[in-house]
Amino acid sequence: MEDGKVVSSELIGSNGSGHGALAGLLSGRAVDVLICGGIGAGAQNALAEWGIELCAGASGDADKAVEAYLRGELVNTGANCDHHGEGHSCGHHGDEGGCGHHDGEDCGGCHEKPSIEGVNVGKTCRTHYRGTFNDGTQFDSSYDRGEPLEFVCGAGMMIKGFDAAVANMKVGETVTVHLMPEEAYGQPDPRAFLTVPIARMPGTEKLEVGQQVYLQNMQGEPFPVRVSAKDAETITFDANHEMAGKELNFTIELVEVK
Repeated sequence: MEDGKVVSSELIGSNGSGHGALAGLLSGRAVDVLICGGIGAGAQNALAEWGIELCAGASGDADKAVEAYLRGELVNTGANCDHHGEGHSCGHHGDEGGCGHHDGEDCGGCHEKPSIEGVNVGKTCRTHYRGTFNDGTQFDSSYDRGEPLEFVCGAGMMIKGFDAAVANMKVGETVTVHLMPEEAYGQPDPRAFLTVPIARMPGTEKLEVGQQVYLQNMQGEPFPVRVSAKDAETITFDANHEMAGKELNFTIELVEVK
């Protein structure tokens, strides 16, 4: 890019690099920003270590996504996870991946737009946060990435409990919240399991139970799934979010309200 415009583009191979190793490849090519669909926590951490900005949750035409980014209209919102479509195809991304961290849209019902009230609802908020499980294990942190998360409060871009916590915060205030699954990614949905014949999805014969991959719905949008079962003829994918059923804790600092 020069002067805010794309002057050239190039298609390169990854030479088999993936996940954390991909960050090194991108850094070696002087890449400043990665625009992608779903991405795992390990890859996110690696990108942060290399100083590469992440904009996850994009779908559709790559050139249009870049143009939206240049206009300031593309933010890191996680991946689309609409697992109710048919006609899936398998994009093999190894055993790590996910739906971004705690934000995103259309994730099988776990990101339904919440009905909340507050002075910040409808406004663009920038927050720093740290997310942990009940045992204290950290699963995500904007502090580690060095960049606040930006989103429109109450617009359904965040999980319900996060939106509700920010709704009445004041700039400079820090709060700590404990979210039950119903306020976060919901309980695991038994309808989110998909069993298909291996013969219908070339490439799935190489997958193993526990491995995470991306499928595509009828609109061509990627969504992450995990292989939950496999036999000689069929394979079963679990499209529940990896944090479904988990209680989450967030320390949230409101940095700015636009």
